[in-house]
Amino acid sequence: MKIRFVFLLLSMMTTVSLANAQRKISFEISFKEPQAHYVEVKMELSGFKGKFLDLKMPVWAPGSYLIREFPKNVESFSAESNDKKVLASHKIDKNTWRVETGNEGKIIVNYRVYAFEVSVRTSFVNDSHAFLSPTGIFMYVDGFIKQPVEVKVNPYKSWTKISTGLDVVKEKPNTFFAPDFDILFDSPIEVGNQDVFEFMAAGVNHEVAMVGEGNYDKERLKKDMAKIIEYETEVFGVNPNKRYVFIVHNYASGGGGLEHLNSTVLGASRFNYQNQNGYLGFLGLVAHEYFHVWNVKRLRPEALGPFNYNEENYTTNLWVSEGFTAYYDNLILRRAGFYDESAYLKILTADIETVENRAGNLVQPLSLSSFDAWIKQYRPDENSINTMVSYYNKGALIGMLIDLKTLHATEGAKGLDDIMKAMYDEYYQRLGRGFTDQEFKQMVEKVAGVSIDDIYEYVNEAKPIDYNTYLNNVGLELVNQLEGRSIPEFGVRLSNHKVMSVNRGSGAWDAGINVNDELIAVNGYRIDDVGKELDRILAGSMVGDKLHVIVSRDGIIKELDLILSASEKADYLIRPLSTVTPEQAKLREIWLALEPD
Repeated sequence: MKIRFVFLLLSMMTTVSLANAQRKISFEISFKEPQAHYVEVKMELSGFKGKFLDLKMPVWAPGSYLIREFPKNVESFSAESNDKKVLASHKIDKNTWRVETGNEGKIIVNYRVYAFEVSVRTSFVNDSHAFLSPTGIFMYVDGFIKQPVEVKVNPYKSWTKISTGLDVVKEKPNTFFAPDFDILFDSPIEVGNQDVFEFMAAGVNHEVAMVGEGNYDKERLKKDMAKIIEYETEVFGVNPNKRYVFIVHNYASGGGGLEHLNSTVLGASRFNYQNQNGYLGFLGLVAHEYFHVWNVKRLRPEALGPFNYNEENYTTNLWVSEGFTAYYDNLILRRAGFYDESAYLKILTADIETVENRAGNLVQPLSLSSFDAWIKQYRPDENSINTMVSYYNKGALIGMLIDLKTLHATEGAKGLDDIMKAMYDEYYQRLGRGFTDQEFKQMVEKVAGVSIDDIYEYVNEAKPIDYNTYLNNVGLELVNQLEGRSIPEFGVRLSNHKVMSVNRGSGAWDAGINVNDELIAVNGYRIDDVGKELDRILAGSMVGDKLHVIVSRDGIIKELDLILSASEKADYLIRPLSTVTPEQAKLREIWLALEPD
């Protein structure tokens, strides 16, 4: 019976494989009008049976949790048979085109995509280059996301290079292969005249495609990027890539990145490489996106793969996927020697201030911040500071707490590195699936040997973190340098007289000052463009003082009375405890060591 079942299973697998081999999908990309920001897409399909085919375009890009409605950029959709017979087609929903195939054996679909949005997650084309973010370019046949696909790229006449993580198809110029659409959608393509250089790190060949000019030093980048990659590979013990591509877009002022399976897209400021802070910022971005090779692209929450490209994919664990990655990007730079201990502690302090000085930290729990990323993280408004917290910043701090607690509980034998490696080994390498929140918590407690219920309160509740409970374990303490001082707060952020935001609980909040109000005068004195007059008034005032405020709201003059509240903003410092035990000193050395164990 068992033998018969195995034979049946093998027969079914063979049948599926043959069917996949008979079905074929290929694309041909060209650029007839790059100056007008268009991509021409030709899609050929054969071996599909039925009276119609539904072609779908994703509405979001994995790694960027917002419905971006990519189909809005598609136009001139048409379909024909192999003998040029026009086939009827129409849209049946916002991202699905139905083609009436009439059982034709081969179908050719043509459409254009308008691409003119500068970001790491959206396509951009002009007369100098083309960046193709695949989820906004390629359609798939509904129900056949696992179908292999080829892509031929026809560069514009003056372009000479193509950079992508996709495999090259031998003996087919400028043609690339993806084993399925998940891989295709995770493989951005850069076409133009980018400056390309390579280096080896962790046994993997890495290609860097520099798009646009910049004052970068190739040899310095090769050395420093390789060092980051080596240290990150040490965390997990294995680098799963055979080849990796960095696509770097250099702008007058640029930033941000988006991770992919064996590539990443980075935004950079073209003349910032010779500035020390700018250079370290770029290396931090490299460290962040490359750490995603393991954390999120392979080790992932269960909701993040296989993807549903038609709607939101909800998870409460982006604080692990993005927050821990944000913790490691600075920690890796510390380990690699780019930051001394003092500089690294200042970075941690800045993260703490960013979280604790934000009113939204006491409104939105961290787990909900992750779940609501689709409607809040990428859609900030004037009230976001009062209603939400970032799973990047606070997630990084939770990573620090778990690291410190684990080091203390195991007397320095284990830390967050061991937790991440254990998770990677179990859920990616052994089980080949995503993890649940409960499974993550269980693994932390298994490695640390203690409960982390205390830390999970900071994940699931909107409450201030008692950092010193954890920092004291390594002989450090967090102090508020403004502790005990009563500093009056007006409570708004101004830009050329205009109110841009109002702080929850401040005097301005209680007085009813609105965003978009024009602040004209306070206590009879005209407010200048840069707000120095308001600073002078506050310097001479005390908490509880009443101010007479004149604003213009939609052209109507309003007079308001504002009672100055006490500022709840903190100015933090991480410093050594006055008395440090040998045990604390040892754990601190392990935590902040330049060389990991």
